Amino acid sequence: MTSDRDRPVQRHDEAAAALPRRLVVLGSTGSIGTNTLAVVAHLNGLARDRSLPPAFEVVGLAGNSNGRLLGEQARAFSVGHVAVADSATLVDAPGATLLKGSDSALELVERCCRPGDIVMGAMVGAAGIPATLAAIERGCDIALANKETLVAAGAIVMAAVRRRGVRLLPVDSEHNAIAQCLRSGRSLAEVRRLVITASGGPFRTWSRDRVQGASVRDALNHPTWSMGPKVTIDSASMMNKALEVIEAHWLFDLPSSQIDAIVHPQSIVHSMVEFVDGSVIAQLSPPDMRTPIQYALTWPERVEGCSKRVDWTTFSKLDFEAVDHDRFPAIRLAWRVVDEGASAGAVLNAANEVAVAAFLRGEIPFPQISDLVAEALEALPRRSLCSLADVLAADEEARAWTADRLAARV
Repeated sequence: MTSDRDRPVQRHDEAAAALPRRLVVLGSTGSIGTNTLAVVAHLNGLARDRSLPPAFEVVGLAGNSNGRLLGEQARAFSVGHVAVADSATLVDAPGATLLKGSDSALELVERCCRPGDIVMGAMVGAAGIPATLAAIERGCDIALANKETLVAAGAIVMAAVRRRGVRLLPVDSEHNAIAQCLRSGRSLAEVRRLVITASGGPFRTWSRDRVQGASVRDALNHPTWSMGPKVTIDSASMMNKALEVIEAHWLFDLPSSQIDAIVHPQSIVHSMVEFVDGSVIAQLSPPDMRTPIQYALTWPERVEGCSKRVDWTTFSKLDFEAVDHDRFPAIRLAWRVVDEGASAGAVLNAANEVAVAAFLRGEIPFPQISDLVAEALEALPRRSLCSLADVLAADEEARAWTADRLAARV
């Protein structure tokens, strides 16, 4: 499928095809990062069993503060460069160059990334944007699991992808599913809409009054996925679907009117593409992130996977429900962001990160997360984004405004 702005699956040149493929994992100690390394171990094991070169060589890892796990990963994969954001964290990685500090992931990319490498972007939040952009500029393909990169900086990221001629492969199960559904290479004119599925999170059946009193423990009790706290809270508020709507706009070059969401509690159907003739193509698989991770790493090939398989005998139906926009207003905010453009995405993302952190600290009730994001979008002006500096300035402004608003409430 093509458009005026090429789809994010674009090339497969000799550098990308050479084995082993050099891989950098940004956010290696989180759920996406650990699953990525599990997939790499699986793929390298398949190659070894067939007397072939390893599929991947892990050349760099970046984590936040889990020094024990980061060291274990570095030793297991004989990694040459390791970055840790928390300067006080100890990392036992003999033989590796150790980088520390808030800019260590960016330094890691600048030191060890080469054209044709693949970078797994799995850092949580806006912190992952500079390193991802730097990797693109160095000619690396990006397997993107960090929603915030496109939400806050979609215009400059996609411009860099096109200018450098690299691939941007979505790892989020929803966008990965859409990419698979669109793989036939047809025109975007044939697409009526993209339908992103949502599990509904822990509050799918809760009344608005009950959600008002939800505890942090309640919000972290996700019925399907095992994720970090920030992502899990986003799922509970359905802000994760809002981020995914905005991300889909940038990945697939469609307006807000052609991007929708629906609740699907079984999390078997990950997304659907509805075409103008009424046909719908869906991608189905059990809720296991190793499936989209492997698809992104091995594209355009499919090889034997290590993920769970669909057992068609264990369930008798697939349920779908409309999103209750009164209880979960985040998706409406996403449509607004797509329509307004400019710095709206950076404002939404930054305000949400500040609000989620406040909820996790017990400072605000759960519904105020979306309320604060809506207020920030109303209060802050839209600013054009022409560079990373513009994105970071909009991000800083929104964080400061939201923090001040929180202080006034407390």
